[in-house]
Amino acid sequence: MFKMLRLNASAKCIANIFNPMRRYAHQAINQMLQLQHTEICADSPSRGLVLGVYADEDDKTDTGILTPAAWRYNVSRTNGRLIEVLRMSGPMPKRGEARILFAVEVDKTPYYSAVAVVGLGKECLGYNPYELLDEQKETIRRSVAKACMELGRIDTSRIEVEDCGHAESAAEGAALGIWAYQELKSRSARITIPAIDLYTTKESVCDLEGWRIGLQKAAAQNLTRQLQEMPANLLTPTTFAQNVVEVLCKSGVNVEVKVEGWAESQVMNAFLSVGKASCEPPIFLELSYYGTSPEERPIVLVGQGVTYDCGGLCLKDCPTLKWMRGDMTGAAVVVAACRAVAALRLPVNIRGLIPLCENVMGCNSFRPGDTVKSMNGKHIKINCTDHEDILVLADTLLYAQNFCPKCIVDVGNTSPWSHDVLGEAASGVYTNSEILWQQIKHASMHTGDRVWRMPLWDYYTSEVTKTDSADLANYGAGRGGRPCKAAAFLREFVPCGQWMHIDSSNVMTTKGTTFEYLRAGMAGRPTRTLIEFIAQTICKDTAPKFPKKQN
Repeated sequence: MFKMLRLNASAKCIANIFNPMRRYAHQAINQMLQLQHTEICADSPSRGLVLGVYADEDDKTDTGILTPAAWRYNVSRTNGRLIEVLRMSGPMPKRGEARILFAVEVDKTPYYSAVAVVGLGKECLGYNPYELLDEQKETIRRSVAKACMELGRIDTSRIEVEDCGHAESAAEGAALGIWAYQELKSRSARITIPAIDLYTTKESVCDLEGWRIGLQKAAAQNLTRQLQEMPANLLTPTTFAQNVVEVLCKSGVNVEVKVEGWAESQVMNAFLSVGKASCEPPIFLELSYYGTSPEERPIVLVGQGVTYDCGGLCLKDCPTLKWMRGDMTGAAVVVAACRAVAALRLPVNIRGLIPLCENVMGCNSFRPGDTVKSMNGKHIKINCTDHEDILVLADTLLYAQNFCPKCIVDVGNTSPWSHDVLGEAASGVYTNSEILWQQIKHASMHTGDRVWRMPLWDYYTSEVTKTDSADLANYGAGRGGRPCKAAAFLREFVPCGQWMHIDSSNVMTTKGTTFEYLRAGMAGRPTRTLIEFIAQTICKDTAPKFPKKQN
């Protein structure tokens, strides 16, 4: 009884304070004040919703325009309260920002306990020729990922995401944003990973196929991140091969595991010289996917698979060593891309080649000054054991010629100096084909995981062939241009055909601030761009279209 009297007295005091304000306040504010003193019987936030709003970031007075899906929710579930509360909460959220609103629905027990409204910028965003980027798609990824991460922090168990104008990008942002590597953490210490789904209504036309494609691409990049993050003592060449067999055989990709004796029979001396100091034997994986006629020439993907790289006798410094479990980025990208291509049932034939080994110190380490003979008979002088990546790829590129490929694409961490040139902005691409460059460039525009073409001039070739005692050296003469010299070295082992090298050294890790949809750690790049590139090789015209000028 006394408790009820105290509550009534408190309510009267609060009413006396707010009565003058209510004479001038908007009706939406009155509803908000009433809700503050209404007992809501809903449980703690467990189901979230992500909606979008368009607004000019440079104009703080812009009141914003909700997306069609958000507007339908605003009218049908909140009686217009969503947009009013959003406008009262401050300027509209910018691109890459999310604002979480609680209990905006008029029902006493709301279906969505938390609603995140994300900023999508101006409605006219599209392809930016100066940034080489589709800004609309990248904005959707960044904003949706931010919202899902914020909702995950309040233990939301399920999140529904509207397509924000492009379902594929929304799915990518959501799935990439909520992912975290925590397999080795106790369950009590793990963060909540909510389930995600596409928000649909009876009145809306939903792009379920685009959503599915986006989830497959994000799942592929997350698989790459998972393999990168695994400690090197748990992901040796042998266990890597076991994981690949388990993952890909369920997806319809054939996996052949070839052992050290097979590599010796193929005269892969450059590859074998790198891994001979380790107690872990080298392994060569051959992946096969047939999505069209077996007579169709395949696209050959080559992934560098050095599961740990200490630099050999030319030892790396300690701050660098802790990240060298990710030196198998190329191998992880190829595995993930093959799984995604199979899941999407793309009509293309793929052959994946992955040389696996460890570059460590031991009594049998290869030494600076050694010379090895590659598959094509060229002698390679080892000037630096820390440049083993191109040795691993060289023999594999030669072996790729056996499949009469439509084109060869290799991915690897071939030069740490790439980070000084491009930072995290883009992967460096080296190619002898203008067609491949245009295809990979257009693919990166759509995925937001950009690439940039680097020179492959004869100048750099002369630097790696300038040696008296061998045909070429793995560490070229002269100063500077290390990434270009590494690519020039690899070109010497591609006798003919279209070839492209993607240097993933600088995009292996991320600080977690450059892209909102990637947490700090291993980035899994450029997986989605490679998948999009393979898909676009099937299409005739993939160039971005500029809007036609009206007379």
